[in-house]
Amino acid sequence: MILIAYDSSDDAKAAIQHAGRLMRGQTAIVLSIWEPFLTMIARAPAGLGPINDMSDIERIDETLRRTAERHAQEGEQLARAAGLEASSRVASRSGSVAEAILATAEETGAAAIVLGSRGLTSLKSVILGSVSHAIVQHADRPVLVVPSPAVAERRQLHTRASEEQAL
Repeated sequence: MILIAYDSSDDAKAAIQHAGRLMRGQTAIVLSIWEPFLTMIARAPAGLGPINDMSDIERIDETLRRTAERHAQEGEQLARAAGLEASSRVASRSGSVAEAILATAEETGAAAIVLGSRGLTSLKSVILGSVSHAIVQHADRPVLVVPSPAVAERRQLHTRASEEQAL
């Protein structure tokens, strides 16, 4: 069974398509991560103001969880269309997204993890953090990182241009 991290981005969709081409017929879990509101607040700068009503937080969390479920179900449909035997799953995040993905891989016994890469520059990925980099660095199982379609296209154009200059 493979675990596919999915956030509904074009990069995640490309990862599903690529996984389908490489692993047609395999069982897959499409995972979407959501972050509870209080976890977001804990990471936010001070000054957001007091929270007066816990029911507001519960409603916000329910909305976030449902959005993650919709994303996971969308990813499941894409994975099925790509030839995988897919199901969907959501997980809440208390630490990093990478930690949530790795924990789910462990819980489910995934043989491999598949995810897309946004292809951020090295500076942006240092500042923003890179989920794919963290997964590759900390995983105890194979990881397939599919490059962003836009980045892959730029790299192909660059390679062709370099080859043409060499001629």
